[in-house]
Amino acid sequence: MQLKIMLKKKHLSAGRVPLILFLCQMISALDVPLDSKLLDDLVQPPTITQQSPKDYIIDPRENIVIQCEAKGKPPPSFSWTRNGTHFDIDKDPLVTMKPGSGTLVINIMSEGKAESYEGVYQCTARNERGAAVSNNIVVRPSRSPLWTKERLEPIILRNGQSLVLPCRPPIGLPPAIIFWMDNSFQRLPQSERVSQGLNGDLYFSNVLPEDTREDYICYARFNHTQTIQQKQPISLKVISVDELNDTIAANLSDTEFYGAKSSKERPPTFLTPEGNESHKEELRGNVLSLECIAEGLPTPIIYWIKEDGTLPANRTFYRNFRKTLQIVHVSEADSGSYQCIAKNALGAVHHTISVTVKAAPYWIVAPQNLVLSPGENGTLICRANGNPKPRISWLTNGVPIEIALDDPSRKIDGDTIIFSNVQESSSAVYQCNASNKYGYLLANAFVNVLAEPPRILTSANTLYQVISNRPALLDCAFFGSPMPTIEWFKGTKGSALHEDIYVLHDNGTLEIPVAQKDSTGTYTCVARNKLGMAKNEVHLEIKDPTRIIKQPEYAVVQRGSKVSFECKVKHDHTLIPTIMWLKDNGELPNDERFSTDKDHLVVSDVKDDDGGTYTCTANTTLDSASASAVLRVVAPTPTPAPIYDVPNPPFDLELTNQLDKSVQLTWTPGDDNNSPITKFIIEYEDAMHEAGLWRHQAEVSGTQTTAQLKLSPYVNYSFRVMAENSIGRSMPSEASEQYLTKAAEPDQNPTAVEGLGTEPDNLVITWKPLNGFQSNGPGLQYKVSWRQKDGDDEWTSVVVANVSKYIVSGTPTFVPYLIKVQALNDVGFAPEPAAVMGHSGEDLPMVAPGNVRVNVVNSTLAEVHWDPVPLKSVRGHLQGYRIYYWKAQSSSKRNRRHIEKKILTFQGTKTHGMLPGLQPYSHYALNVRVVNGKGEGPASTDRGFHTPEGVPSAPSSLKIVNPTLDSLTLEWDPPSHPNGILTEYILKYQPINSTHELGPLVDLKIPANKTRWTLKNLNFSTRYKFYFYAQTSVGSGSQITEEAITTVDEAGILPPDVGAGKAMASRQVDIATQGWFIGLMCAVALLILILLIVCFIRRNKGGKYPVKEKEDAHADPEIQPMKEDDGTFGEYSDAEDHKPLKKGSRTPSDRTVKKEDSDDSLVDYGEGVNGQFNEDGSFIGQYSGKKDKEPAEGNESSEAPSPVNAMNSFV
Repeated sequence: MQLKIMLKKKHLSAGRVPLILFLCQMISALDVPLDSKLLDDLVQPPTITQQSPKDYIIDPRENIVIQCEAKGKPPPSFSWTRNGTHFDIDKDPLVTMKPGSGTLVINIMSEGKAESYEGVYQCTARNERGAAVSNNIVVRPSRSPLWTKERLEPIILRNGQSLVLPCRPPIGLPPAIIFWMDNSFQRLPQSERVSQGLNGDLYFSNVLPEDTREDYICYARFNHTQTIQQKQPISLKVISVDELNDTIAANLSDTEFYGAKSSKERPPTFLTPEGNESHKEELRGNVLSLECIAEGLPTPIIYWIKEDGTLPANRTFYRNFRKTLQIVHVSEADSGSYQCIAKNALGAVHHTISVTVKAAPYWIVAPQNLVLSPGENGTLICRANGNPKPRISWLTNGVPIEIALDDPSRKIDGDTIIFSNVQESSSAVYQCNASNKYGYLLANAFVNVLAEPPRILTSANTLYQVISNRPALLDCAFFGSPMPTIEWFKGTKGSALHEDIYVLHDNGTLEIPVAQKDSTGTYTCVARNKLGMAKNEVHLEIKDPTRIIKQPEYAVVQRGSKVSFECKVKHDHTLIPTIMWLKDNGELPNDERFSTDKDHLVVSDVKDDDGGTYTCTANTTLDSASASAVLRVVAPTPTPAPIYDVPNPPFDLELTNQLDKSVQLTWTPGDDNNSPITKFIIEYEDAMHEAGLWRHQAEVSGTQTTAQLKLSPYVNYSFRVMAENSIGRSMPSEASEQYLTKAAEPDQNPTAVEGLGTEPDNLVITWKPLNGFQSNGPGLQYKVSWRQKDGDDEWTSVVVANVSKYIVSGTPTFVPYLIKVQALNDVGFAPEPAAVMGHSGEDLPMVAPGNVRVNVVNSTLAEVHWDPVPLKSVRGHLQGYRIYYWKAQSSSKRNRRHIEKKILTFQGTKTHGMLPGLQPYSHYALNVRVVNGKGEGPASTDRGFHTPEGVPSAPSSLKIVNPTLDSLTLEWDPPSHPNGILTEYILKYQPINSTHELGPLVDLKIPANKTRWTLKNLNFSTRYKFYFYAQTSVGSGSQITEEAITTVDEAGILPPDVGAGKAMASRQVDIATQGWFIGLMCAVALLILILLIVCFIRRNKGGKYPVKEKEDAHADPEIQPMKEDDGTFGEYSDAEDHKPLKKGSRTPSDRTVKKEDSDDSLVDYGEGVNGQFNEDGSFIGQYSGKKDKEPAEGNESSEAPSPVNAMNSFV
């Protein structure tokens, strides 16, 4: 069995820092703990604990120290190999091994050379249980060679050319760090134009005159030996075109001078790397560095992209003015093609770098130590990856496993060794080697076969103190082989603790995720395996947290005044806190103006420098709490008015004196904000039944900070408090801790108990159930009891679950019952409930009302009487009587039809009712039925009755057809509701002249069998108003009105304003061909001509014309002169006599006038606008006077503006 002392935590939350720290400590102790007191007799194979790096570069000026440390039981012995052969340190006086260690010390300071000890070293640590080996340690001395002597010629360049200054440092070990400086050891400035490449060369994209200097020096720093080597200085001179021409003039002819321009602007080209493509190989985990440096004028800018993907955002960095792209922690996924782009205003150039990421071996699963007991099984797994794939090989005790002694308990399967039925002789140290061309991994893992009873390593009676509501970790470090099982117990007789509340870790630690006060006690850890048992007791104390219940508050004070910060701390009474004040996270100034006591910090004579953040920190041995406030110092100003606001919420709620039905609640008031607190309101939440709903509990005066609260059974209470002052109510406080009261029997019964049947043979009992708060305990049920009210039967009872309805079947129809519903729970019954009365289900009534009588009141109203039915025959709650009545047929033979039945319901015990809205002169039938909650009973015998005659409705329509010079023909349809026998029609009509004055009214009686009538001897070209209605023997009905105009003559020409009428005269005569008409027109034209001449003469001569004076003196009121302004006759001006009738009175095109239209037109001829109508729509005013003139509407005039009309005005 494998020993696992590493903590494997279950349900670990991210916030438990102490546990995570404990985990980290345990990860390094995977093997047997070497406790000198407890484990002296345990053996353990060697384990390499410390060794020098694989590539070990030494300083040749110091002694060589090659480390090799190991542990084991018994302590291991050490030996070394060098370059694959045994290294006998006894034969070399310069080599010693540290006592109790395998570390070699080679003394080359006195004599000898470091180069003599170059080689590959390997350490072996061995005891009776096996041998562990170190890595191959390659020892090499560092080298810092000098630059070779060389002669460097000065460099002369034309302004704008590119340049590369080579460095070519000597090859050292480790490689040197390159940088460029001048003779003053000042770094040379670099930019996008001038920069150092990865190889150490200095690149100029283009040179400028200011680049001229004689001390470009490349330095190589060898950190291992702390030496710096220097290259010979390089001289550079950048000359302008003029200087260049002067130089050439001394040696060349005048025709060979350079032009006036400096080096031409040019697109970019790459200085490094060369060509369009290159390749780069890097190892996994290293930093991938890609470089592109370009020359050009203007200076190019470098851009980078990955052709087949995107650059990793969090691992990509740009160096050397974006000329170098670096990707850290490179992996195989970073392989691909990267493109650098150099761009300036004249163009761009690209270079593609193909990157391949290889990998030295790295662990997938490294082998782990095994501690097994005899007969157990186990495995060693050595799984590594790399590019190319590494080869796995095994060694045992430093010897290749292929040539090692055979062990029947092991079997090799590639990267896994399988052990079965191990014995003590199976103990050994195994080495796994994973290697490829880029490196190797070597790991030691031992197999230790032990048979040991459990041992608990944690000290007995350890006391743990934990703050309430925080996790508690109780240690039980153990060892045993086989691996012991761990159980925890609380108290002396407690049962084993399980993971529903606790967390049991694999290393034996017991975790209480949220420690409460009741977690205090003694805990026992018991370790068992087949060889024995061990136990240990530890003690846990839960302490109240340290809290700052009155925090320092933000303060604005005037310079020179005094300020006080309060910091009131509440803590566990067994812990002694220390209070510390800080200013801006530092100590308080050493100034006597700062004074502190238990709860306050006072700053006197405040100065400007005193402003800042003041923090109060309360520390105990287990926890701490802090609160801060800002002090702002201002110049002295007038005292501001106090700010009034609602109180701050109370805090620090605490429950004490917890009894079954009461508890005491205590709180600390918040700031009253300059308005005294008048009262506190206490609310509660029942987390068990109504979570999230807060209800009113109590109110106390503003001077109290405690309240004794009455509680109900079986409620999980939480309380909160609000403060109230004259401004308003505060926000609620934080909720108190929860308090669950004990269960009790219900103290009330359901309400709204009813009994009502839904079928003739059942009784449905319903009630309003108790809510969870009222249940007082678990298992809420109801005892439902019932019996007939008028019988001697015993109560029948049944207990039902927490529902709100129970159905009793097999009951007689509509019988009164007494009903009771009593609540009960697991504790007991509620008080005996009072009985309520209900009824079983109803059935349809059995008997119809009798002696139905009808009394006709008038033509539209009848009264019905009936005898009540016996109550027993109702078989339910009597709701009333219902009358069905319908019109069987009309007494008039012209209108015989059936209609739907109508229903009237009369509530209660009424035995008569009125039937309104009947049709006159009709035959009706009716019956009566009794109604209960179930429905209607049988109908009574149909009873018929007649309604008398009434007045008829208005005729259905009225049309005027065939107008002539002196006649009009009227056509109509009879009334839709004659309401009796029509005796005659009454027609009234009267003329309307051009001034809207009404003429005499003419009455005319027309036989009832007529639907057409012609009026003769009428005036030609005259408008008439018609009033038409029908009569029965009872009286006249509603009237219908219409208007029409006779024609001018037989030609049938209508005036222009009657656009709606299209009636034509029966004879068509062309008036323009009539002799009398032609003569009349000539006379009119002559008269007009004479008048015009007279007016012209008078106007030219001035003065009044005698005839005009005579006309003025003897003016005929019927004849008005022409207006001088427009030459028109005054009587027939457009604004007056051409005024049309109102649109509502115009006759439609089909000459049909509906009742509503004719009513509208009557208003136009009434007294002003106050015409009145009867209920049936008939007009009760009369025509008198002339209505006020209205504005003209277009050319719609009541008179035609024709010569005929003009002539008529002179008649």
